[in-house]
Amino acid sequence: MVPGMSKVLETSSALEKSAPIIDFNSDALRRHRRFRSVKDRLARWGVAVGGISVIAAILLIFLYLLYEVLPLFKGADIERVATYPVLQVEAGGDTLYMAIEEQSELALRVDSKGNLIFFNAKNGQVKQQLSLPVPTGAVITSLAEADPGTREIVVGFSSGEVIVFKHSYRITYPDDIRQITPHIEYPYGDEPIMLGVSGSPIEQISVRDGDDALVLAGSSQAGIHVTVFNKAIDFLSEEVTLQEEQLQLPGLPGEVKRLLVDPEQRWLFATLSGNRLAVLDLRDRDQPIINSVLAVTSGGAEITDIDFLLGGISLLVGDSDGNIGQWFLLRDDSNNYSLQNVRNFKLGFDAITAIVPEHRRKGFVAADSSGHVGLYHATAHRSLLTESMSSGEIDLMAISPRANALLFANGEGELEFWSMLNEHPEISWSVLWDKVWYENYSEPDYIWQSSASTNDFEPKMSLMPLAFGTLKAAFYAMLLATPLAICGAIYTAYFMAPAMRRKVKPAIELMEALPTVILGFLAGLWLAPLVEDTLPGIFALLILVPFCIVLFGFLWAQLPDKLRLFIPDGWHAALLIPVVLLSGAFALGMSEQMELWFFNGNMRSWLSSELGVSYDQRNALVVGLAMGFAVIPTIFSITEDAIFSVPKHLSYGSLALGATPWQTLTRVVLLTASPGIFSAVMIGMGRAVGETMIVLMATGNTPIMDANIFEGMRTLAANIAVEMPETEVGSSHYRVLFLAAMVLFLFTFVVNTFAEVVRHRLRKKYSSL
Repeated sequence: MVPGMSKVLETSSALEKSAPIIDFNSDALRRHRRFRSVKDRLARWGVAVGGISVIAAILLIFLYLLYEVLPLFKGADIERVATYPVLQVEAGGDTLYMAIEEQSELALRVDSKGNLIFFNAKNGQVKQQLSLPVPTGAVITSLAEADPGTREIVVGFSSGEVIVFKHSYRITYPDDIRQITPHIEYPYGDEPIMLGVSGSPIEQISVRDGDDALVLAGSSQAGIHVTVFNKAIDFLSEEVTLQEEQLQLPGLPGEVKRLLVDPEQRWLFATLSGNRLAVLDLRDRDQPIINSVLAVTSGGAEITDIDFLLGGISLLVGDSDGNIGQWFLLRDDSNNYSLQNVRNFKLGFDAITAIVPEHRRKGFVAADSSGHVGLYHATAHRSLLTESMSSGEIDLMAISPRANALLFANGEGELEFWSMLNEHPEISWSVLWDKVWYENYSEPDYIWQSSASTNDFEPKMSLMPLAFGTLKAAFYAMLLATPLAICGAIYTAYFMAPAMRRKVKPAIELMEALPTVILGFLAGLWLAPLVEDTLPGIFALLILVPFCIVLFGFLWAQLPDKLRLFIPDGWHAALLIPVVLLSGAFALGMSEQMELWFFNGNMRSWLSSELGVSYDQRNALVVGLAMGFAVIPTIFSITEDAIFSVPKHLSYGSLALGATPWQTLTRVVLLTASPGIFSAVMIGMGRAVGETMIVLMATGNTPIMDANIFEGMRTLAANIAVEMPETEVGSSHYRVLFLAAMVLFLFTFVVNTFAEVVRHRLRKKYSSL
């Protein structure tokens, strides 16, 4: 045995005996382990529940948006309510006209004997009968409606005379029960007006009433007769006096089948035998002219019916082959008008016998000789419903003002009353995302204009200008924010002294706490006028400041080592602060002088006259500066954390192997931090895309598609904020705004998913460094 070993063994044995014995199964330790296990389970379940709740909340948001959006693309539903025979009245005749009042309870039927029969629309029971003052010995030979919304009707007689009347309805509530009382008005007297030649029957008739004049147009064997009754209003008594003016029209090459006068009382449309349509210009009342005579059907088809769409701008022309064409007048650069076919619809292969426009939307109902009925919307170019509703020809229809009921005479001498559900006909894929040819536009275009002051307005709900504006605003914001934020984060995390970093990083992150409404307010009221007044200086700033920084760095490198080493490593950025401030102040201060030197004293006018570039004070440049300022903290903070978190042994090892700090940064540090940098850029982009208040206050909010940096835009988020409080709940406009929100939701979801996939691939690729 080694000498002294026994003593060591004895000493160790004594220590073992004297050492305290730790009992890991004591009551206290068991309680501690149980408590820690409970905390672990609670934390695990809390994290799981929280994560699942976030996913569930996002899913519920998506489902709610889908719930609001799906009805936009639902077709129309129609259901037969009642069928009943036409109840003949004493001395009755054939039905010439039908109409339904607002509540879809009463209907009006006008027959060839001049009887006005008001009846229950659901069962045909006669409620009231009135008679027109038909001239002695005359019969009704023609009838036309001015505009469905006015309920104004003109009737032509075999004596060459006409009479204008209106049907209206008074609603009362005796004993809390709604009662609708119809009555007839004669706005221009109940005495017939001579329109044509005495004794020559009025075969076709048209009327158009305006604030300044009443225009009556009729045709007889003697030709076309147009009479203008100019209105003179007495300001004291408000009595209207009519001054009659006869127009002398040129002869038309064919027999007139139908006459229509537009709401502006300038154009007279006359369908001729065959497939021709004559357009007459009545602007010069002394000498009306024929604008054009053209074929409006093809393949030998004949015109079988024609009517105005709501507003009187578009013509709906039905032919014998089951086609319906939409036409309207276009004006060229020489101020000449021509009739243009815009879009076509197909009901079937039988002749179109009736076209009835809706009273408040750009939709219409059409019927053919085989009993098929189709429901369409013109602007959306959408066929909502096609159904066979009768075994015979349908040549007389009426639609309710709310477009929720339809009344027509079937081929068996009966009237059929149908209820309709057609809530959002004006929305289609083409309306939302394709170019649409709107009325009074020279060509198809992307337009957002959701409302106007008149009921004749054609809604324009293209999301393309809003999506374009969203991407435009995000692009210019990211163009400014991304290089500044990433470069600043690289320097702060890798080169800056720790003491200085502890001051700079919180200061930049504090910028993110500034409310965006404040940034938008400053951008709209202070920055936008400043940019406009110092535009040359702003562009000089983008060139002069980087140049001065590079120049300062070059001059700093030429200084003696003793002076350069006087500044500790990591504190050099402080020297650039006065360089940036002085160069920026110099650029802005020279703005006025540069404007005189290079832009004739006004850069804004120079851009317009020399480059053809328009300038709006609140434009994408202002948005880029303001929103870039808001996005920089987000990108900077995440990027700086990603770079600073790169293990130090990687950079130390690279430097030890002889690499320079710049080589280490570009080939080791940035590659390792690339997943975090990419995530920072994507999160910043998501912030820019969803920004509301800055773009709302710093742009002109004009929904235009123009990449010009000096033009404004409207984004999806700003549009929702502006229009949602003013829209009617459940309307098409309301649901389209939810669709815009869904587009934003899906865009951010796709971008974030793409970013996550790329981040995982980058992490996998560079995890071996």
